[in-house]
Amino acid sequence: MADPILATLQGAVSTLRASSAVAALVAGRIYDRPPQEPLPASPYISLGPHDATTDVVADCIDGLDLTFQVDAWAFDAADAKSRVVVTELAGAVRKALHKHEIMVAGTPVWILHRQTRVMRDPDGGYHAALSFGALVDLL
Repeated sequence: MADPILATLQGAVSTLRASSAVAALVAGRIYDRPPQEPLPASPYISLGPHDATTDVVADCIDGLDLTFQVDAWAFDAADAKSRVVVTELAGAVRKALHKHEIMVAGTPVWILHRQTRVMRDPDGGYHAALSFGALVDLL
């Protein structure tokens, strides 16, 4: 059986790739780690950090409380346009993943949006950090 954390992250990426709204904005530019030379075209998505804590569900089932981050990036010579693009992309990511069910080792896992932060990067582009959570049963 694949690691349940990795399986959940893979399911989230598959969901983003299958979303027509996300695809219309990033055209497949979804990365675990984006290339550095040259940088991908703007906008794009990358996976950020994740963490998990062990949780006991219903006194007898071990589970993982998983939190993971999806990052949206946009950079353009027109600074204001980058803010608009990254905010629209963050909305598409949130809509694709929030309350979305994926299957992990035959068990349904619900992904829930927790927070979106949009910030200006020192390079002049914009970055949206979206935090999601999921409870994963460890069978």
